[in-house]
Amino acid sequence: MERIVAIGVGRASSEGAVALAEAHAEVHAAVGVHPNDADGFTEADIDWMRALCAHPRVVAVGECGLDYFRDHARPENQMRAFRAQIALAREVGLPLVIHTREAADDTLAVLAEDAEGLTVVLHCFSLPDRLDEVVARGYVLSFAGPVTFPRSTDLQRAARDVPGHLLMVETDSPYLTPVPRRGRPNRPANVAHTLRFVAGLRGVSEEELDELTSANAARVFGW
Repeated sequence: MERIVAIGVGRASSEGAVALAEAHAEVHAAVGVHPNDADGFTEADIDWMRALCAHPRVVAVGECGLDYFRDHARPENQMRAFRAQIALAREVGLPLVIHTREAADDTLAVLAEDAEGLTVVLHCFSLPDRLDEVVARGYVLSFAGPVTFPRSTDLQRAARDVPGHLLMVETDSPYLTPVPRRGRPNRPANVAHTLRFVAGLRGVSEEELDELTSANAARVFGW
C-alpha cells in the first residue's frame, strides 16, 4: 500500500489528478469523464484526455462507464462517452477504470463489444451476481468499503472467491468509508481496513494480501 491512483471524473479533476501526481512520487493519475457528466461530452473531451494520457504519470483512462441510478445524464449520452473512452484507452494503450451503477447489463455488453483485449478494472466492485462472468473475461475486481458492511454478504463471498490475480482493494475516497470508520469522510489510509477485512475473508494474513494486491496493481497500472 505504497501508491495511490487519483481518479479524474471530468477535465478539472483529471488535470488536478495529474498535478497531484507531478507533486507526489507515490501518486499516479487516471483521466476520464464520469457518466453523470456525459450530457456535455464532445470530441473535445477526447482531445484533452488524449493529451493528458501522454503524461508519464497517467496510468489509466477513467473512471468511465454507465450510471442509471441517477438521472444526471441521458443513457444515450453516457453510452457515447463510454464507447469513446474505451476507444481512447485502446489507442493510447492504457487500462480502463469502470464505474457502473444500476447498469450492469449494458456496461458488460459494451465491454464485451468494445473492450476485448484491454485491461479492465471494475472500480468499487458491485456485481457479485456476475462474478463468474467477469472473472471469465479476466476483469480486475477492485473492492472498496462496502465489502466491510455487515449486510454485504454477497460482496463478501465475491471477495473471498475471486482468483487472486484479479483482486485489488481501494478506498473510493471521500466516499464509502469502510468499517470501523463508516460514517466519516473516507481517505486513502482507510484502505488498510478494507485490506484487513478481505484478508480475513480469504484466510490469509494482511501482509500476504498486501503483497498480492500491490503486485496486481503494479501489473495493471504498469509502475
